[in-house]
Amino acid sequence: MSGAPWLSWIKNERREEDSQFMKLQARFNALPPAVAALTAFGLGSATAMSAVLVYKRYGRRIRNSDWITPKLLTRKRWLRGVATSVGDADNFRFFHTPALGGYTWPLKLRSIPSLSKDLKDETIHIRVAGVDAPEAAHFGKPAQPYAAESLEWLRSQILGKTVYCQLYRRDQYSRIVAQVYLAPRILPGFLFHGKNVSAEMLKAGWGVTYEQAGAEYGKLGKSEFLRLEAEAKAARRGMWEGGKMVETPSQYKRRHAAAATLGEAEAAKPRSGRLTPKKSWLRSLFTRS
Repeated sequence: MSGAPWLSWIKNERREEDSQFMKLQARFNALPPAVAALTAFGLGSATAMSAVLVYKRYGRRIRNSDWITPKLLTRKRWLRGVATSVGDADNFRFFHTPALGGYTWPLKLRSIPSLSKDLKDETIHIRVAGVDAPEAAHFGKPAQPYAAESLEWLRSQILGKTVYCQLYRRDQYSRIVAQVYLAPRILPGFLFHGKNVSAEMLKAGWGVTYEQAGAEYGKLGKSEFLRLEAEAKAARRGMWEGGKMVETPSQYKRRHAAAATLGEAEAAKPRSGRLTPKKSWLRSLFTRS
């Protein structure tokens, strides 16, 4: 009984590979020693350089926002990581986990810190691009309606989960503005992206389209963001449940900024009325008599 056809095919392939290797080795041995040494050095240098480039792209972890260079923003670099905390409804803390950094299988050698003290200076502050969520209470200012609900929604979507961030720019608070995507359920994340967090927020009715200077909308574009917002309003989802126009986060900020400016101006105004000079004790004594 003859053997399986694929066994003979494998043997022929091996013979062909051995033959090609012997030819290359013979050609290399025929080179002058100086040329052979130079060739070996060049190949070694190219290999080392390739290893460095691969490490810089897929192995080096970006610890925090200070490590993000202008080149990374210009190239709109993609980063994979985990949302470790969500303090506001449109921004969060992101722990970068590069593909060859040892944080994922089958190369899992490290774990993401869970304590706040261990995460200090080890996360990137991400501002979700293209959307504005209701403002929480800050610096003595009251929270906007639905601020707590918007925050809870974002936490339910990303906290403790793997997300993909496409970096765009650094804002006035040194946060990194990025389009944020959830990890796909089945397909590999390095080839496919899951749902866009900004788009999902608008669909759910927990944010509005950010239209101030420096707005970034990614491949979806501003028109799609506005369409999703209008759709949520019409369906009375999230903060649109009452069917009424609500004060947007940008209007809220402008109102409080104007109130603060007006308060400072009022405090700086001179008091009206004539000032009465304070009497000395000697003058008071003669006045009584």
